[in-house]
Amino acid sequence: MLTDTTQLALERALEGSSLRQQALASNLANVNTPGYRRRDVDFHGTLAGAMRSGDAASALAGVRLGVTEDAAAVVRADGSSVDVDAESAKLAANGLEYEQLSSAARVRIEILRAAMGLG
Repeated sequence: MLTDTTQLALERALEGSSLRQQALASNLANVNTPGYRRRDVDFHGTLAGAMRSGDAASALAGVRLGVTEDAAAVVRADGSSVDVDAESAKLAANGLEYEQLSSAARVRIEILRAAMGLG
C-alpha cells in the first residue's frame, strides 16, 4: 500500500480544524448559557504526537480527534467559561488555518496530478 504521510497529516489536520471550528462556534452560540463550559479540540498536540511515533502513517490513520471541555478556562459568575472576544479571535484564527491547510493539500494534489501527466 502506498502511503503519503504528509498528505495524510494534512487530511487529519483539516478534520481537526473543522471539528475545532464547530466547537468554537458552539461556544459562541452558548455564550449566555449559564453554566456552559467552553469546549475545544487539541488537534495540534494529537497530530504532533502521531508524527513523532515510529510509524507516523499508521499512527495518523488511527488518530481519533474529539471535543473536550476546557477545564482551565476562567469561569464567570453565571458559571459560563466563554469569553466572546477570545472565542471570536480563536474562531477567526482557526478559519485562516483551515484555509492554509486546504491550500497546501490542493497544491500537493495538483503536483501529483502533474507528475502523473493528468494536469
